[in-house]
Amino acid sequence: DFDLTARKQERKKIPENEWKSLKSHRFLFTRKDKVVRMATSTNGLGNGAAPKRVAIVGGGLVGAMDAMFMAKRGFDVDLYEMRSDIRQEESVEGRSINLALSMRGQQALQAIGLEDEVVESGLPMHGRRIHSATGQQSFIPYGKGGQCIYSVDRRKLNETLLSAAERLPNLNLHFEHKLSHCNPKSGEMAFVSGTDRHETTADLIVGCDGAFSAVRRSAMRSTRLNYQQEYIPHGYKELSMPAKADGTHAMANDCLHIWPRNEFMMIALPNADGSFTCTLFSAFADFDDIKTEEQLMEMFERYYADSIPLFGRENLVQMYFANPIGSLVSIKCKPHTIDGRCVLLGDAAHAMVPFYGQGMNCGFEDCLILDELLVEHLCDFDTTLRAYNERRQPDAEAICDLAMYNYIEMRSLVNSRRFLLRKKLDGLLHTLFPNTFVPLYSMVTFSRIPYKTVVERRRQQDKFVHGGVLVLSGGVAMAALYALYRQSDRISSVCSAPVELVARLGRQAFGLVSR
Repeated sequence: DFDLTARKQERKKIPENEWKSLKSHRFLFTRKDKVVRMATSTNGLGNGAAPKRVAIVGGGLVGAMDAMFMAKRGFDVDLYEMRSDIRQEESVEGRSINLALSMRGQQALQAIGLEDEVVESGLPMHGRRIHSATGQQSFIPYGKGGQCIYSVDRRKLNETLLSAAERLPNLNLHFEHKLSHCNPKSGEMAFVSGTDRHETTADLIVGCDGAFSAVRRSAMRSTRLNYQQEYIPHGYKELSMPAKADGTHAMANDCLHIWPRNEFMMIALPNADGSFTCTLFSAFADFDDIKTEEQLMEMFERYYADSIPLFGRENLVQMYFANPIGSLVSIKCKPHTIDGRCVLLGDAAHAMVPFYGQGMNCGFEDCLILDELLVEHLCDFDTTLRAYNERRQPDAEAICDLAMYNYIEMRSLVNSRRFLLRKKLDGLLHTLFPNTFVPLYSMVTFSRIPYKTVVERRRQQDKFVHGGVLVLSGGVAMAALYALYRQSDRISSVCSAPVELVARLGRQAFGLVSR
């Protein structure tokens, strides 16, 4: 039954609602207008052969998601994670900055059937609430018509993905397995777990092991893989703003709060328990200058005064000096695939600074695009990976650059009248031309337009807006000149009467003298 091949004409016999379900979970689509039914007992090709084996290194957000995609495509999947199972841990060390889930991530979650569960546990944020140094607040909406992003808990999302993955019969989870050897060309790998060494081979290696990927390092030793890394001069320190005594949020919980101070800033994302996860971004030198409680409070009273009673002085001091300072790095590499047998996804391929909220969303979209291309190329790894690298690598570089730009926007430009005017102008043009003029943030956050295309469209929009401003300015100048010209005509006509009177009197006087 599972090797059934359906022709395009048979598509019309299937009800639309059933077809959507089949598209997500049971069928492959190709350019040849064929539909190949899949099941977990096949290798994705419907021919009854032994399933291909996929090894995914890294059990974080992207690794757990891609494991589900691969398992649902019928491959035998092994997921290896260096750390212990976070579901069994009381606390987890590492990055804990809250995550902002937007359309690209939601589409990937929808494809594996987890969107509703994740969205329901998150808090919608409809825009940015700007806190000035004097305590005044202003609101900048993200989009229109109720568009929002969701504040989600990193650990809870990871646990949700791992638990869903564990339920798939052809997917095995291996915790506390550290990659010690990897040959991306042959598919050979070795893992160390305690005192044991485990060797294995896979038809496809998927590197989802983060910014300092061991899979990528192995690929760099054996292939001509280009790599670029840049630390920004700013670090971050995480703080927690507790809920009020009644368990409610101390500030509005439907937005991202920002305290922009040009060269540094603080942000706050709401949590479901009534607290806020706050992150202070500043130059490392500024962090180093604060050594005492008095220096800390002087800085907060000057720049973040309205937040002090919400943190509580003692709580703020204790957290600030107890929590470490984190580094922020941007990483690019090229290519993202090696010899049709290895692919890098998520931070392993494109780590980015967190200021556009696209790190997770971009990683999730990596998984979705890889799955779509597997469908298109009938699960042939060689052609799929070539197509994936050609399509995704330019987009990865584009969003890394956009994330760097957005840090400047968040900490500084939101204070600029010119920037706010441009945001309003973009909104007006989007209202007038909804299908042709889409603001930059909306293209990134509320669409699946490729990131590279987003950058290209933004440049075209800038030319259009700047050209329009010049034309408008020229028109205003011409109108002013024309008004001045008309005014000068009136002045001339008003002044001509007295001049004629003086001339006439002069002529008359000259005539009397001559007589």
